[in-house]
Amino acid sequence: MFFRMIFGAMFRQWKKMLMIAFTIALGASLATATLGVMMDVGDKVNQELKAYGANINVVPKDASVINDLYDLEGEQSTGSYLLEEELGKIKTIFWAFNIVDYTPFISVDATLDEAETVTVTGSWFNHHMELPTGESLDAGIINLRSWWEITDGKWIDEQADDENVVMVGTSIAEKYGIKAGDTIALKGSVSEADFKVVGVFDAGDEEDEKVFAPLDAVQNLAGLDGSIDSIEVSALTTPDNELSEKAAKDPKSLTIKQYETWYCTAYVSAICYQIQEVITDSVASPVRQVADSEGAILDKTQLLMILITVLSLIGSSLGICNLVTASVMERAGEIGLMKAIGAQNRSVTALVLAEIMVTAIVGGIAGFFAGNGFARIIGKSVFGSAFTMRPMLIPIVAVLVVVVTLIGSIPAVRMLLRLKPAEVLHGR
Repeated sequence: MFFRMIFGAMFRQWKKMLMIAFTIALGASLATATLGVMMDVGDKVNQELKAYGANINVVPKDASVINDLYDLEGEQSTGSYLLEEELGKIKTIFWAFNIVDYTPFISVDATLDEAETVTVTGSWFNHHMELPTGESLDAGIINLRSWWEITDGKWIDEQADDENVVMVGTSIAEKYGIKAGDTIALKGSVSEADFKVVGVFDAGDEEDEKVFAPLDAVQNLAGLDGSIDSIEVSALTTPDNELSEKAAKDPKSLTIKQYETWYCTAYVSAICYQIQEVITDSVASPVRQVADSEGAILDKTQLLMILITVLSLIGSSLGICNLVTASVMERAGEIGLMKAIGAQNRSVTALVLAEIMVTAIVGGIAGFFAGNGFARIIGKSVFGSAFTMRPMLIPIVAVLVVVVTLIGSIPAVRMLLRLKPAEVLHGR
């Protein structure tokens, strides 16, 4: 009998019930889309920010001490080096899959065309290497310096170009009248060679005053085979919190449980610590401008998503409130009659709420699938790849739909409880 009354009332007021379902579907779809984006936006934002350079810098331990003492960050080598042969170990750490890209650097002084001394930096460009895990990796500064503008020529292609090729910064190119296709002579402390200029780049910073060449070629100029100054690493990280900041200062200060949590979370400090474990006599430190920007942008993006979700749910709740209240007012005579023949307030309230909840379930399901589609559209249009819906989103949206529906029904329930059979049935 109870269910017959529910479906009978829904059938008689199908237009209002459809409007309630539509209102709930709109709120549920927007909540699903925004929460889905919020849960998956961390990786998307991190991947987008990788275009702006590395967020971890690895240097020799001795060089790190000198830099800290004399504030020489960004200066040339102090005579301490890392081993090139250990570069593959970076992809063996616990968070190896979070390492998006990395490349080594070595800088030496060389004489350009028997004139002035310039800084020549060796690095990977599109380097292919076999990893200790049996996998292969393509890495280099083509990805880590994606903001460089090639004003003349092209990027160095390690797979196709000869070893003796270089790219020069715009400052040097303008000073010496160098252009793509020219040949320049570079004399290092050990050897000298002629290099073909394949490209001129505009970095917009002090790198415009440098010459870049393949790593092996620069090592040969200074007789530093197998040695590198530093490693720049681009990694997907989790924003710092109190635990990660404490660990960054001293991992030994953590309890065993805290250490396990920190070590197994992709904090930038945890990844730095793991890199130091595999690279001999190294110090890995976050590039704070990049790491802090990642955390700040992610926090603001998530806050925006939460705000949009809350506002959409408030709007849905107000819409439900108006529609349910109008429905109760139209059915005042029916409800008054039910009370007159002995129905208790709780029975009548349960009947009305059951009708609304059935409608809410239908609207919530439709809204969830619509929101899933909206999230995919947002992912494709903003980040170029669809968002992955997390299973935990289903119970979250379900709870939100129930809560919003109940809150929106409160004014109607209060009106229902105040209805007096005698007044209603006499048309008062």
